[in-house]
Amino acid sequence: MDLNTVVEIRDARLAAPWRPGDAWLGGGTYLFSEPQPGLRRLVYLSRTGWTPVRAHPDGSLEIAATCTIAQLSRYGRTLTSRAAPLFEQCCRAFLASFKVWNMATVGGNLCNALPAGPMISLTAALDGECLLLAQDGAQRRVRVADFVTGAGRKDLGEGELLRSVSLPARALGCRTAFRQASLYGLGRSGVLVVGALDPVDHSMAVTVTASTVRPVRLWFPLPPGAAELRAAVGAAVADDEWFDDIHGLPVWRRHMTFRLAEEIRRELGQEAR
Repeated sequence: MDLNTVVEIRDARLAAPWRPGDAWLGGGTYLFSEPQPGLRRLVYLSRTGWTPVRAHPDGSLEIAATCTIAQLSRYGRTLTSRAAPLFEQCCRAFLASFKVWNMATVGGNLCNALPAGPMISLTAALDGECLLLAQDGAQRRVRVADFVTGAGRKDLGEGELLRSVSLPARALGCRTAFRQASLYGLGRSGVLVVGALDPVDHSMAVTVTASTVRPVRLWFPLPPGAAELRAAVGAAVADDEWFDDIHGLPVWRRHMTFRLAEEIRRELGQEAR
């Protein structure tokens, strides 16, 4: 898609006042996929030189917003953490062409805030935290589960930049379980549920995405029973928060969420015992 309203591309390394019509440009797989009539200037991030994934001494990981899906996939295959398989599972949930695979970024996937965004699924399930940079240099941190507030909506101010997402070492040490459902063999995720069992205290987290307009992360001090899990999901998701589009009706998404969450409960519950 030619963005014929854009008159300038600015290097993000060069400081300049933010102005109406500006947009951050990472991989561009969304920006160049459809008309953007309000854009006048793109602020290009790919020359910032941010390390795609950085391991910290405390065992946590910091994923740069500019990290591509291909880079994250390669890094995930080198991880020895118990949660390592989840990286590839979520990367493959894109079902994307090689062009998107090599250009789409983790930050772009989060900031698009689409219900089926698999990087939202990955980072929310592993209790990720976003680092946000304001134009005046102020920083703030927001949990991924709170960053995405609805379909296409996120907690991001005008000109604010998602710099990175951090995953704590405790979450990376969890045993994970992954379930995904789609109406079509190679279709967009209609339901994606991730479970994480903490080997230290046997607490369990169940994260629901794709079927809901925002990520829903539920934490249980011990693996829940079937009725407890079903009640918790039902209470956490309002009737109007089940997503409705061509990839699945709300009633189907709700049914499959309960079904896949129960499968995850049984899988992780057996290990806890």
